[in-house]
Amino acid sequence: MEGLQRCFVLHTRPYSETSLILDVFSEDAGRLTLLSKGARRKRSNLKGALQPFTPLFMKWSGRGTMPVLTHAEPISIGLPMRSYILYSALYVNELVARVLETNTPYPVLFLDYLNVLRELAQADNPEPALRRFELALLYHLGYGIDFLHCAGSGLPVDDTMTYNYREQRGFIASMKVGHLTFSGEQLKAIDARRFETPEQLRAAKRFTRIALKPYLGSKPLKSRELFIPRGRSTGK
Repeated sequence: MEGLQRCFVLHTRPYSETSLILDVFSEDAGRLTLLSKGARRKRSNLKGALQPFTPLFMKWSGRGTMPVLTHAEPISIGLPMRSYILYSALYVNELVARVLETNTPYPVLFLDYLNVLRELAQADNPEPALRRFELALLYHLGYGIDFLHCAGSGLPVDDTMTYNYREQRGFIASMKVGHLTFSGEQLKAIDARRFETPEQLRAAKRFTRIALKPYLGSKPLKSRELFIPRGRSTGK
């Protein structure tokens, strides 16, 4: 492939004695797997660069399931993910790696990914940034849900009414209250990506977990199994 592309490394794993397999998110090529030959050698100039959360220019060659990395250089220093924020950033990487098809371009989602990393690097509370990225991810996957109208009647949602979520249909006005129930006010907040209260954040998190489940399957997310410091929320 000719030309440099803006990329992020999502995850690395050892390959042979000196090489690495890289899960990469590229602005133009989408998610792909690359082989970085010799990257684990002590004198490799790539050893410190191929880290998550570091914006890179990358180039690779070859076809098939695992092209070979031929060049990588940092665009800037890595985005700092301090203490408990790191777990949320790892969760974002795992979502991208698990959900996106390989070799499918997502140039706008790449910018959403860059934005969520920037937000997390500056955040005290990671949850608003995570919810916005999850909703953006669902949108780019083709998950189209109308949060502003009742799927049964077509009427605009009312702040004070409750609506039950129906997969592949949307939100239908109902008096029954359960895990799939959202108020009209919560649905408007989700649609606007505006999370100003704890209740709005909890509703958005509940919805994105429901909506992402079919894409993630039954295999648990590794990032959720990591240690969560007491008194802090990772937002996942």
